[in-house]
Amino acid sequence: MSSSVAAASTPAAAAHPLRPALLLGALGIVFGDIGTSPIYAFRESLKTAGDLGREATVLGVLSMVFWAIILIVALKYVVLVMRADNEGEGGTMALLSLALPVAGRLRGPLLVAGLAGASLFFGDAMITPAISVLSAIEGLRIAVPAVSPYVVPIAALVLVGLFAIQSRGSGKVGYLFGPVMAAWFGVLALAGIAHLVQNPRVLLALDPRYAVAYAGHAGGATSFVVLGSVFLALTGGEALYADMGHFGRTAIRINWFALVMPALVLNYLGQGALVLADPGAAENPFFLLFSGWLLIPAVLLTTAATIIASQAVLSGAFALVQQAIQLGVVPRLEVRQTSEESAGQVYVPQVNWLLAAVVMALVFGFRSSDALANAYGIAVAGDMLVTTLLVAVVAHGLWRWPAALVLPVAGAVLLLDLTFVSANLHKIPAGGWFPLLVGAVTLTLMLCWRKGRLVVLARRDENAMALKDFIAGLDRPQAPARMRGTAVYLTKQTDIVPAALALNVRHNGVVHERVVLLKVTTDRAPRMAEARRVRVEPLASGFHLVWIVFGFAEKPDVMAALRLHRDAVGVDPDEASFFIGRETPVPSVRPDLSRWEEILYAFMTRNAVSASDYFLIPPTRVVELGTRVEM
Repeated sequence: MSSSVAAASTPAAAAHPLRPALLLGALGIVFGDIGTSPIYAFRESLKTAGDLGREATVLGVLSMVFWAIILIVALKYVVLVMRADNEGEGGTMALLSLALPVAGRLRGPLLVAGLAGASLFFGDAMITPAISVLSAIEGLRIAVPAVSPYVVPIAALVLVGLFAIQSRGSGKVGYLFGPVMAAWFGVLALAGIAHLVQNPRVLLALDPRYAVAYAGHAGGATSFVVLGSVFLALTGGEALYADMGHFGRTAIRINWFALVMPALVLNYLGQGALVLADPGAAENPFFLLFSGWLLIPAVLLTTAATIIASQAVLSGAFALVQQAIQLGVVPRLEVRQTSEESAGQVYVPQVNWLLAAVVMALVFGFRSSDALANAYGIAVAGDMLVTTLLVAVVAHGLWRWPAALVLPVAGAVLLLDLTFVSANLHKIPAGGWFPLLVGAVTLTLMLCWRKGRLVVLARRDENAMALKDFIAGLDRPQAPARMRGTAVYLTKQTDIVPAALALNVRHNGVVHERVVLLKVTTDRAPRMAEARRVRVEPLASGFHLVWIVFGFAEKPDVMAALRLHRDAVGVDPDEASFFIGRETPVPSVRPDLSRWEEILYAFMTRNAVSASDYFLIPPTRVVELGTRVEM
C-alpha cells in the first residue's frame, strides 16, 4: 500500500526541458577538463615526438590528436556510452548498476572491475586541478619572467579558493562559470583560426594517413610514447559521462558538437600552424598563439578556465561518492543536496577537503605541469577501459544487441583503449604510480568496507530471534510490558528481531504499543517514483513492516518520506521514537577478517556518519543502542 503524492526527491536534470540556462550551466561544469587540454596536450606530444622532419612530425601528431578526439570522445563517449544512462545518471557507479543485474556468472569479477574503474577516477580527480591550474599560471612566465618563483604559491592560492566554493553547489557554480567557458571556447576557436588562415596546409592533418605515416616512420616505441602524450587531449572525456546526471545527456551532446569540439579542433590546428611557421614555438605553442598585449588577458582567461576544468572532475567525484554510499561500497558520509532542480548536484565535505589536501601535496611535490604530465593519463585510460567492458555487458544483456554486433564494436573500442593504456605505461616510474596508488588504496577500502559490513551483519544477527516467534510471545504471561506511543526500529532483516529492539527489551523490559520495523533500501535506479516509494505490511500485536526505497542518486530523507506517506504507514514520524542500533567492531577469536582488514574497517566505522544523521532523523527523536560485534 502506498500513497501517490508529489515527489519527495528532486528529479533528474534530464527530466527538465532543455533551455539556454541549462546549456550554459553544462558548459560551465562538464567541459572544463577537456576544454583546457590544449594548454599542454600538443606541447607535451611534440616534446616526445622526435624530429623526423618538421612538417611530417607536426602533421602526424596533429592527426593523432584529431582522430583520438573523434574516436574516443565524440564516438565512444558522446554517441555510444551516453546511451547507457541509468535514468539520466552517468558515471561508473550508475553504469555498474545497469551491468550487474545482467552480468550472470561474471557478476563478481565485473563488480571488482567496476569499483576499480571508479577508484581510478579519483586519481584523475586529484591530478586534474593541479596540472590544469599550474599550466595556466606558468603562462605568466612568458609575459612576466620575474613571476617564475611565485608560480607554485599562486597556483596553490587559486586552488584553495576553488575548493572553498564547492559548498555552493555545482549548479550555482556552473551558471557562474558558464559565461567564462563560453568566452574560453570562443577564444580557442578565434586564436586557432588566426594562425590557421596563415598556414592552411595544416588542414592536411585531418587525413588519418598522416598519423599512420608518422607512426610508421617513428617506430613502435616512439609512437607509443607520443600516444601517451596525445592521450592528454582526451582527459575529461570520462567526466562528460560522469557529470551527465547534473545537466542531462541532450545538453552535453548539443554543447559538444555545436561548440566544444569545433573550438578544440581549431585551436589544435592553429597551434600546429604556428609551429610549422616557427619551430621554436613548440616550447609553448598555446600561449604563443597570443602575441603582444593579448598575452596577459589570455593568461587570466586561461586561469579562470583551468579552475573550471577542476570543477568538472570534482562534480563527478561528488556524484560518484554519493552513488557509492547508496550502493553500500563506502561508509556513510555527509552528502549535501545543493540543488532543488537536479538530484545529481551534491557536495561531500569530507571528500572535498581530502581532495584539497592531496592536490596541494601534488602542486608542491611536482611543482610544474611538465612533471605532472608524467603522472597524468594512466588512471583515466584505465577508467575508460573499464567503461568499455561495462557498456559491452549492458549492450548485450540489457539493450539486447546481438553478439554479432557487440563483439566487433566493443572489440574495436577495447583495442583503442588497450592501446592508450599501453601507451601510458611508461609514465609509471615518472609519476604514473601516484594515481595507480590512489586507485589501489580506494579499491581496497571499498572492498574492505563491503566485506566488513557483510561480516558484521551476519555476526550480529546469527543468534537473533525469529520475528514471528517474538510477536507470538507478546501474548504470553511472561511477555514484556507494552507502553504507549510508537517506536520505529531501523532494520536490515525483516524476518528477525532487530538488535535495537532486542536490546531495548533486555534492558528496559518494554515494547511500545505500535512498532514499525523500517527497512531502508537502495534501488539500482537513480530515482524512485513516489507511487513505489513505500510498502507496508501489517503484522500482529501492533507491529508493521515498512519498506522505504530510494534511488542511488537520491538523498535518503526518511522523515520526508514518512511524512509524505503518513496515511499509508499509519505513523506520525514527528511523534514517534526512532531506535537505532550502533555496532562497534571488536577482534574475534575466530575472525572472518584479517587483522589489517579489521583495523581498516574499524577506522572507517568510527569516521562514518551516524545512521540518524544520514537518514535525516532529528536527534531529539533518536534513541541509540550500542552492541559489540566480533569480527
